[in-house]
Amino acid sequence: MRVLVAPDSFGGTLTAPEAADAIAAGWRQAVPAAHLDLVPLSDGGPGFVDVLATSLDGQRRVVDTRGPLGDPVAASLLVVDDTGYVESAQVAGLHLLGTERLDPRRASTYGVGELIAAAIPGIHRVVVGLGGTATNDGGAGMWAALGAQPADRLAAGGAGLAELTEVLPPHPLPLTLVAATDVDNPLLGPNGASAVYGPQKGADRAAVLDLDDALRRWADLVETRTAQPGLRERAGAGAAGGLGFGLIALGAAVVSGFGVVADAVGLADRVAGADLVVTGEGSLDGQSLRGKVVVRVARAAQEAGIPCVVIAGRSDVGNREAAAAGIDDIQSVAGLLGSREAALAAGADGVRQAAATLARRWAGLGISEPPTT
Repeated sequence: MRVLVAPDSFGGTLTAPEAADAIAAGWRQAVPAAHLDLVPLSDGGPGFVDVLATSLDGQRRVVDTRGPLGDPVAASLLVVDDTGYVESAQVAGLHLLGTERLDPRRASTYGVGELIAAAIPGIHRVVVGLGGTATNDGGAGMWAALGAQPADRLAAGGAGLAELTEVLPPHPLPLTLVAATDVDNPLLGPNGASAVYGPQKGADRAAVLDLDDALRRWADLVETRTAQPGLRERAGAGAAGGLGFGLIALGAAVVSGFGVVADAVGLADRVAGADLVVTGEGSLDGQSLRGKVVVRVARAAQEAGIPCVVIAGRSDVGNREAAAAGIDDIQSVAGLLGSREAALAAGADGVRQAAATLARRWAGLGISEPPTT
């Protein structure tokens, strides 16, 4: 049995490489003869740089930056030839604050701008992975770090944008920007950054409305100053609390974050060489089915005629929905251990147990031995 292990990260519990290792350990425990190929994945969110570093021949530079609330954060920039890869979650991520410090009114993307600025010498292209941020500032903090004015106001978080009366954009950058995301939300409105993602960053109903109004003011000023009307409606403008908008306004092209990673790791060929594909993430839910890593992997497996199974920390997806997405089986850690709390407490060991359970189930279907040649 040739098994491709291709998970995303499990929220703030396990990185994608850690999840892959835990799944592999459980699978080997149940089916020692299986041949495992580990390929951790990301869609531009947490783990984007770490995952790329496992497959691309590049160098990592450590950069001292500001975190979302101004705390010092050491982040890494991956340099491959003349391209730099930056991960917004490293400097503005939810995991840097924890639930007790979440404050989307004040959280800033200033550190993302510092990473981009650090990449400028000798680099002609910067790919910014978007996702998993605690911010809702429309990329204003990033603009401030790159030289936009008024810098203090722009770096102070999303809520302060409502009082802006003018903005001076940064000078044109001597490089090409790329925004890597699989989020297609616009900046504003019921499907925008504040309404859709604000609540998971700590925004209540009043904060969502205030932040949306502030981003509208920001968008008015930016679109006027850059003579680019309609940027707020572009697919991906709402990614990472509107960081996508800030990048697009600087000329960034929007590409699939999953596609960047999939190409780098040679995912299509590795899927084609497998008998079974195992993917996973922390929470398998309705948002997953809109095109997150798990479903993208399942579709790739389906196109290759390979069965795909999922290990999740918890799952709210029914059998019919799973089948429509190309998922053949699901094993959740919460279902195995009895509760979401038990799954979180178990961490990697819970994922290992779920993988062993799933492996035994699929070994019983008669594909437990490698094919003969």
